Amino acid sequence: MTFSIVARSEDGSELGVAVASKFLAVGAAVPAAEVGAGAVATQAMANLAYRPRGLALLAAGGDARDVLTTLLSQDEAHEHRQAGIVDARGGAATFTGEACFPWAGGTSGVTRAGSAYAIQGNILTGPEVVDSVEHAWRQADVARPFRHRLLDALLAGDRAGGDSRGRQSAALLVVRPGGGYGGGSDVLVDLRVDDHPDPVPELVRLLAIRDLLFERPDPADCLPLEGDVADEVRRRLAALGHTEFDVAAALEGWAGIENLEERMVPGRIDLLVLDHLRTLTGGAA
Repeated sequence: MTFSIVARSEDGSELGVAVASKFLAVGAAVPAAEVGAGAVATQAMANLAYRPRGLALLAAGGDARDVLTTLLSQDEAHEHRQAGIVDARGGAATFTGEACFPWAGGTSGVTRAGSAYAIQGNILTGPEVVDSVEHAWRQADVARPFRHRLLDALLAGDRAGGDSRGRQSAALLVVRPGGGYGGGSDVLVDLRVDDHPDPVPELVRLLAIRDLLFERPDPADCLPLEGDVADEVRRRLAALGHTEFDVAAALEGWAGIENLEERMVPGRIDLLVLDHLRTLTGGAA
């Protein structure tokens, strides 16, 4: 009923799962990931206990293949299961039980750049779904953010046919040390489309919004908040009712209301923030 990709970034700093299914809220059932441990997808007749057990075994030093073997050996119904695992060191493994509904299968490996991955699916239109996900992953530009490559690969499988019963939900989970909101967690991305006629493109749309609001900019790519830039920002903020004399304070107050606080850089302004401000106040400078 589901297809997914579980992967580790080339440098090992990020781990993630992207999944789609004709199943309500698939993101609540399939994916799990933990910094320093690995990532897990459990599907088909999913055994949700694979997630905490798998991550605990990975965190204790188990590699992906051994952890998967252990999980299956402790599960009498394992032939009805499907699972994919990557470990934090770069190992990958996938399993499809003989009792899974066809078409069902998977593949795992490591790209030339060093990204481990496990891809699996069941009740699919055919093997072309898994093949398309793998091709997209292996051919991706490694300069493109890991989270976007996961969705690119998922979308490739979806457009190749996906779940033979149709479409309903999709999810993306990515972890990175300190990657969460305010640096207070490791959850970089946790987005879910629970019930939608075309959920994977909708997930792509949500990721773009997430990046606008929460991605932290490189200060070197931001403009100094001085001179003509400061004058423009002050004028545009005043048009929105933020009339504080100190332009930095006015910008911070407005950004908090717009949920852009993660993009704030002291003494500077992110170009995406400036573009958003211009959009709200009548276009370019």
